[in-house]
Amino acid sequence: MQIIAKAAENDTQDVKRFLFGSIEYTTLKCTDSEQSVMAFVEQVNKWDNECPELPHPATICVYPCFAAVVSETLDVEGVQIACVSGSFPSSQTFLEVKTIETALAIKDGATEIDMVMPVGKFLCGDEEGVTDEIAEMKAVCGEDVALKVILETGCLKTPENIRKASFLAMNAGADYIKTSTGKEAVSATPEAAYVMCQAIKDYYKETGRKVGFKPAGGINTSMDAIIYYTIVKEVLGKEWLNNKLFRLGTSRLANILMEELQENL
Repeated sequence: MQIIAKAAENDTQDVKRFLFGSIEYTTLKCTDSEQSVMAFVEQVNKWDNECPELPHPATICVYPCFAAVVSETLDVEGVQIACVSGSFPSSQTFLEVKTIETALAIKDGATEIDMVMPVGKFLCGDEEGVTDEIAEMKAVCGEDVALKVILETGCLKTPENIRKASFLAMNAGADYIKTSTGKEAVSATPEAAYVMCQAIKDYYKETGRKVGFKPAGGINTSMDAIIYYTIVKEVLGKEWLNNKLFRLGTSRLANILMEELQENL
């Protein structure tokens, strides 16, 4: 992919600063607890206190049962609280359970919701079922809570499926489309990101509505993130290079970028 060859041009401190400010600092472990999530949030508070000249992460992302913990612990203004909801990561439960879980997360302080598209329905050709589920979840979120729809691109296999799923999600009300849960064998890839960004571009041309993009899973180095930045820059343009429309789902990268940025302060 020629775009990846351009990534080296974007390997700068300014781009790394931007990327740090676009991170969704994420903990989604089976060992998470109130105590560990509090310590996780305190790290964001610490960064803001010790390095006020650097941007803060865009979001802290946790399971729904920890939304209140994040809300009570977070001291940094402007950091969003995202919750994975709707039976993450499988999306395999009753729609009523998904919507109730989402409503409870929002009540406890979630300002953004990440849901997994019902991949099984999509692969069986049930496009109406996929659309209805996403629309129901967006109805619970309303206009004030952003909905990110995870396509789980590693399970979709083909560019055609990824493009079709992107349009289904956007037409159903997704505010962002996201590559992966990070729980499958194949997570975010530049190839899937390129297809999704092209779909976002075409959707914007058709509707005038800007949908955000979030790669997640397997983003472990600053160059990984720079490659996704480059794809967004080349396909969608500078209008998408802000932390309202471009996010990175990761936790490891936040620590790496902070170390790299601190070395040059």
